[in-house]
Amino acid sequence: MLTAAVPVFGADAPARRLRGNAPVRSPEVADRHVTFRLRADKANEVIVNGQWPNGRASMAKGTNDVWSVTLGPIEPGVWEYSFQVDGLTMIDPGNPAIKPMREPRTSILHLPAQPPALWDFQEVPHGVVRQHAYLSKSLGRLREFDVYTPPGYDVQPDTRYPTLYLQHGAGDNQATWTVHGKAHWILDNLLAQGRAKPMVVVTMDGHAAIPDGTGNQNNTALFERDLLEDVMLFVEVNYRAKPEAASRARVGLSMGGGQSLTIGLNHLDRFAWVGGFSASVPAADAVAGALRNPVATNRKLKLLWIGCGKDDFLRQRNEDFIALLKAKGVQYEWHLTDGNHSWPVWRGYLAETAPKLF
Repeated sequence: MLTAAVPVFGADAPARRLRGNAPVRSPEVADRHVTFRLRADKANEVIVNGQWPNGRASMAKGTNDVWSVTLGPIEPGVWEYSFQVDGLTMIDPGNPAIKPMREPRTSILHLPAQPPALWDFQEVPHGVVRQHAYLSKSLGRLREFDVYTPPGYDVQPDTRYPTLYLQHGAGDNQATWTVHGKAHWILDNLLAQGRAKPMVVVTMDGHAAIPDGTGNQNNTALFERDLLEDVMLFVEVNYRAKPEAASRARVGLSMGGGQSLTIGLNHLDRFAWVGGFSASVPAADAVAGALRNPVATNRKLKLLWIGCGKDDFLRQRNEDFIALLKAKGVQYEWHLTDGNHSWPVWRGYLAETAPKLF
């Protein structure tokens, strides 16, 4: 078992020395204007592509083969950006803040708001994020997951806590909700404001199937086995997690939203709180049991929360799923909001749903 606090990186990243040359500082932040730089001596074209509005811009080559551009003002937020060098998408090598992904190619630009947003660092009591490596007996290989424990957990040995199992999307991994989603700060800040109950948060690697080029149609089934047979057992043996459905929630985004809805609705004996953010919603036959007996489903469910952005490519699928729930008589909360399929939306959804749990 590996236990460590999660490192935190600021928006103004330290310089990096490349090939013995003078260090390149990127990004450099001044009054919400950001300068991006990249040394690329043989490049013909360098572009920065940022997630913020009008975030795509060409960079100009200057002295010492350093390409640069200054953009702004950029609105506060936690933004993704990449460089494109002659068509190749890459991270900013001057910035150690990298979004955890299956194929890392995105850097993080975090511009705190004034006053601070829920996903900004604030001077409040903070929890701890622990990283675990484990041998999944159900899958027969080494895997990883992270666990957030709330402030005071380590000095209150007699207190037991509810557990939120929180899932990432298809391109990410178990660390993304912390490093990029700032879930730990969101929970810390909500707790400090008295708006949420202390909880343990588990973020698993949602990619249970080994990639084989076929789309891994059995990924959710394999992930379900790992969750139910390995991870939940580990968490409830090694953490003071309450072992009943009323104290467990399954929530996720995109692919993880589909996993959460599928597993949660099929295991209402284990999860009473279920949610999907911009979810890749399951087909009707995948949750047939919950749909077939809505009276029992509604009795067991304390919350079924589903949200999607108006500009999200999964909007229609989510609206069709909501129509199905309504036709079958399953109770739910549906939130159609501004936004697309992106982390700024999902941070807001976590900030909205966490106070409703437990």
